[in-house]
Amino acid sequence: METALHIAQKLTEQTVSVSREALEKLASILVKNEIKKGQNFLNEGEVCTQMGYVYKGLVRQYYYKNGKEMTEHFCCEEGVFICIESFLRQKPSRLVVEALENTIIYGIPHDPILKLAEECYEIEKVYRGLLENSLILSQVKMDMFRFESANERYNRLLREQPEIVRRAPLSYIASFLLMTPETLSRVRANVI
Repeated sequence: METALHIAQKLTEQTVSVSREALEKLASILVKNEIKKGQNFLNEGEVCTQMGYVYKGLVRQYYYKNGKEMTEHFCCEEGVFICIESFLRQKPSRLVVEALENTIIYGIPHDPILKLAEECYEIEKVYRGLLENSLILSQVKMDMFRFESANERYNRLLREQPEIVRRAPLSYIASFLLMTPETLSRVRANVI
């Protein structure tokens, strides 16, 4: 329970401060998932029943387009990920969540978090904050594609998420940045 309490504290640090009682309630619903490198936390067509907090390791969310894997998002230690449409609507996901390393994920299950949010205003604020963070992250990524060059996108990733550049395969990074591996190689060659 102590590790779950620590995770609950880390989650609230990303949103709002809450009482010890609210922390204990949040900790009580967390689900520990140990995922081996190369295994999926969520498969395409499954319903996303948990938001994920990465305690240890690295995951990527991806989808298939024209038979190719397209990386949507990376998440490493202390990050939260969600397949937002599948989670909120409880419908099958088009995304896959894969562990790129041996990973420990603490899941925030859908039904229990909604029940706690109804019962406890502090938990409702945490839940809302986690969803807001996810939506803002999606907006920032879309703005990056609309307004930034390939060099700017790579430099932003280097600056804001250096762990991803260090730990994820280059083909996944290229896909995430919407560039070919060749373009990524040229961009990386120009970084000083």
